[in-house]
Amino acid sequence: MAQIEFLRHMSLVSLIVLILCSTPPIFATKNCDFPAIFNFGASNSDTGGLAAAFQALPLPNGETFFNRSTGRFSDGRIILDFIAQSFGLPYLSPYLNSLGSNFTHGANFATAGSTIKIPNSIIPNGMFSPFSLQIQSIQFKDFIPKAKFIRDQGGVFATLIPKEDYYSKALYTFDIGQNDLTAGFFGNKTIQQVNTTVPDIVKSFIDNIKNIYNLGARSFWIHNTGPIGCVPLILANFPSAIKDRYGCAKQYNEVSQYFNLKLKEALAQLRKDLPLAAITYVDIYSPKYSLFQNPKKYGFELPLVACCGNGGKYNYNIRAGCGATININGTNTVVGSCKKPSTRIIWDGTHYTEAANKIVFDQISNGAFTDPPIPLNRACYKK
Repeated sequence: MAQIEFLRHMSLVSLIVLILCSTPPIFATKNCDFPAIFNFGASNSDTGGLAAAFQALPLPNGETFFNRSTGRFSDGRIILDFIAQSFGLPYLSPYLNSLGSNFTHGANFATAGSTIKIPNSIIPNGMFSPFSLQIQSIQFKDFIPKAKFIRDQGGVFATLIPKEDYYSKALYTFDIGQNDLTAGFFGNKTIQQVNTTVPDIVKSFIDNIKNIYNLGARSFWIHNTGPIGCVPLILANFPSAIKDRYGCAKQYNEVSQYFNLKLKEALAQLRKDLPLAAITYVDIYSPKYSLFQNPKKYGFELPLVACCGNGGKYNYNIRAGCGATININGTNTVVGSCKKPSTRIIWDGTHYTEAANKIVFDQISNGAFTDPPIPLNRACYKK
């Protein structure tokens, strides 16, 4: 009898194990339902913040999709726009924009020229935004109680801010760091000297992520930095740089890669420090670099040449940006764009075209370039 009971018990255990192994967990088929996105960063994810703070960007910026300038440094949509679209959310309003903003589904604190570390040279007399990542995190901290006050007051403005529980449920996206490296390059530092600043830059990045976590954030989608050595900003201003087989400035890209390595290591440690957070490291460098490695595969031509620019091998002049009015032989001329922006990778010498942004988004959103390897719509899960 004892042997029969034992066999029955083992059969029951085997059945339970079989059910557990053959039935996927409930969350395995459930995507994340992010009701809002809060973004922090620089020009690659700016939806009009710097333009609202200082001066509107002129056409042809925005010409491809919006048919007007929206403050985005592109001919159309940027990666952040495609992220919002993928969740059925509206494009994010810049936090600094006081006219027509709708923050119901989040806010964008990014501004072009922003750095992680507080910069020494700021607009309008310098190169970089006064709204560093630390300032952006402070703005977000202030945003929460102000939004609550408006919500408690009721009325039409209460419908334009996030619900109270959105902060813990939202997706927090980051795309920043490239300007910190640029600041070093244009500050007459050697490649080696810029490299020595990277650990401190990454530490500051992590400290600000922790600050935002302490305000209720739980789901993080964090981009590394792209191949800075492939953009005309670097190629035109540092012409003696050694080039790789694709024409990119090799050592400058290596600095980007070193930054990315240290960021990935720091985020691995941060997951241990913040066990309640879902932290996804997004390798945006690789899909961006692949565009320069094999442009024809993606339908691009002249991969290192800016679409909207003026002069030189890379159609780029740091003193004559896209849409600027310049004098050529006594005649005022607007710095215009190429005929088909969809066939170009680089828009204005630093930023990418909508076509390039869409290809990069498609590659990073499926989890092929993330750590842990999960797609964007599962970014609320830790594994």
